[in-house]
Amino acid sequence: MEGYVVVTVDDHKVGKVVGESGGYLIVEQGTLKKSKHALPREFAHVDEAEQQVRMTVSKDVFCDSPKVNGAPDERAIAAHYGLRETVPENLPQSADEQELRTGITPATEERAQIREGRSEAGLPEESPALLGDRVSGTEERQD
Repeated sequence: MEGYVVVTVDDHKVGKVVGESGGYLIVEQGTLKKSKHALPREFAHVDEAEQQVRMTVSKDVFCDSPKVNGAPDERAIAAHYGLRETVPENLPQSADEQELRTGITPATEERAQIREGRSEAGLPEESPALLGDRVSGTEERQD
């Protein structure tokens, strides 16, 4: 694939492939002031017949990507193209699992304890029937 011309979706020639590194094509651009950029293979479609690579990102996005000097900084390049993994591998699968990880009693367990009478958490201390009983220092009027 070395030497293939790299073209954007709107037919702008941006350079040629000068190498490959991991999941990236290394593209050199410029005539006098040359620079190298890494293009993720996810955004590159190779046309063997025309010996060209058509990329699915704009010229501006490609040209603004981190320059490659030696080994490419894969994290910076992936972040630039929006490919960086943002979801940690060990996310909890449920709210109960999350609560257990943080040291909180899961809501389902708390409800079971209240139902079985092992806990009074969340229950009112008393349940008065009349409004006058709810507010201390008030008396009911009798007309």
